[in-house]
Amino acid sequence: QVQLQESGPGLVKPSQTLSLTCTVSGGSITTNYYYWSWIRQPPGKGLEWIAQIGYSGSTSYSPSLKSRTSISRDTSKNQVTLQLSSVTPRDTAMYYCARGYQGSNDYWGQGTQVTVSS
Repeated sequence: QVQLQESGPGLVKPSQTLSLTCTVSGGSITTNYYYWSWIRQPPGKGLEWIAQIGYSGSTSYSPSLKSRTSISRDTSKNQVTLQLSSVTPRDTAMYYCARGYQGSNDYWGQGTQVTVSS
């Protein structure tokens, strides 16, 4: 059973860089054909895809967030990390990581709440 666990700071000040980690257990992040996504949901709004990294290390980003986003991985720790720079209160959201396969996400973490506030 694949499990994903997000972790992060909880509270971030405006203009700072947010760093989130997704720790995967029960499966390797380098297993062929899976990809690993970060997705967020602001209060009262729908899900927004942020970025993904594939089993080979290839990356792709949401055009609206690309200039502020970096996704990376640590294969030795089986972790995927998201960095979002120059945060504002509009980045306040629940942040999820998910495993994707053939266009759909089949496993999700429970999410981690991020609040941007001074």
